[in-house]
Amino acid sequence: MNTDQIVKSIVLQAPLPRIWRALSDSTEFGSWFGMKFEAPFTPGAIMHGAIRPTTVDAEIARMQKPYEGTPAEITIERMEAERLFSFRWHPYAIEPGVDYSQEPATLVAFTLEQTPEGVLLTVTESGFEQIPVARQAKAFAANEGGWDMQMKLIERYVGGAE
Repeated sequence: MNTDQIVKSIVLQAPLPRIWRALSDSTEFGSWFGMKFEAPFTPGAIMHGAIRPTTVDAEIARMQKPYEGTPAEITIERMEAERLFSFRWHPYAIEPGVDYSQEPATLVAFTLEQTPEGVLLTVTESGFEQIPVARQAKAFAANEGGWDMQMKLIERYVGGAE
């Protein structure tokens, strides 16, 4: 089993430009993902935000509610229109009062590919083996399940999948 990266894929039944906007627009991203950002995503930007419940699914929103207001920081890596959106962050950085800033960050990459069946969205989060050993297993497990939920959320947000 690979403990350094998580890979999840889904075929979405929505136009590629719609899916790209859901990923690359900070307001739309925050709406389905469950974060609030104050500025647009741009490559190289350090985005300060906070966890807030998703607007897409009431059950998942209830699961996110205890973490509402928890600060989040992501650094936008790359934005290649309708193909790639990536950022770095500190996975499972939810413990109050803990400074995660000195830890290595994982890389989250969303790739889009038009297929005959629809748009294939793949998210890959890599770099778990670089974070402190004491947090590796818990962060990996939390994000493994978290990305399953996020794929369902974006599917519902953009309007369906096969």
